[in-house]
Amino acid sequence: MQITSRELKIIPTSTQLTFNDVIGSWKARWGINRMNFIVEPGLYSVGNPSSNSSVLVSANYKMSFDKLRKELKAMDVWILVLDTKGINVWCAAGKGTFGTQELINRIAIVQLEKIVSHRTVILPQLGAPGIKAHEVSKFSGFKVIYGPVKAKDVKEFINSGMKATAEMRTVRFHAYDRLVLTPVDLVLSFKVSLMIFGVLFLLNLLGVGPFGFIDFYAYIGAVIVGCVLTPVLLPWIPGKAFAWKGWLLGIIWAVLVQVLNGWPDAPQYSLLRALGYLLILPPVSAFYAMNFTGSSTFTSFSGVLKEMKIAVPMIAISIFSGIVLLLVNSFIKY
Repeated sequence: MQITSRELKIIPTSTQLTFNDVIGSWKARWGINRMNFIVEPGLYSVGNPSSNSSVLVSANYKMSFDKLRKELKAMDVWILVLDTKGINVWCAAGKGTFGTQELINRIAIVQLEKIVSHRTVILPQLGAPGIKAHEVSKFSGFKVIYGPVKAKDVKEFINSGMKATAEMRTVRFHAYDRLVLTPVDLVLSFKVSLMIFGVLFLLNLLGVGPFGFIDFYAYIGAVIVGCVLTPVLLPWIPGKAFAWKGWLLGIIWAVLVQVLNGWPDAPQYSLLRALGYLLILPPVSAFYAMNFTGSSTFTSFSGVLKEMKIAVPMIAISIFSGIVLLLVNSFIKY
């Protein structure tokens, strides 16, 4: 059902995801056209909602919107989509785009008071950090109720009279949940890696090298350790700081690289080269592990800033020192 007049614009949507929706979600996971994977902010109808139907609030990041609507089969509800600049609910709440003022403004823009007879909106629990419920009520007249953590529980939540169980309120972040978030960081790391490989290629042309296969897989391994292995093993790695966790796994990888290549007996190795790897690989893993702070329930905004303030200079100094050792080793050898 679509109601369109001079005053109201309501967009009908289906609970059935299309092939393009699924492919678009997969592409977004891999950082492909990620920032354009959005829906228009506004009011959407699911089924045939009436003035008494519930109003669910979501973000205009299409993956968030799709996860919600596909769980609403056989339901008649409204979805109020906020302009979160293409960011999911959780992250947008932290950044302020899933925020109090946007919610108040969007209620006014769609003229929600003319569409529903009640004065209640249901927000995802993960959006709570960005919303001041008392201000929403004061300026819009709508009461905020926080729904469950996961979209799959929304139907049960509504059908039970908007009562959430302890399970619905529990935020879980299992290994699989962390794993599915790693492809974006991998893609971003490869963009940086291409530039690094370009520089190494030029150095080889200038006769400073050779930087060859060992350097290639040593670096790629450090990236995978930081982008994938550290997030998956996050709760079990000692320490609190993400950079520290990445560095610990990175040092293990650096030692393994040395062993795999027969150090110290292998003729292609020298002490300078071995030290260079130990100074470069762990901080590379630490840097990419630190990027995962924006995707985790284990951090706070102030904690992330504090960690970056300490870790970034140390990472830069260590990598720079390692590069100097590798270059010195090349000049001595060649």
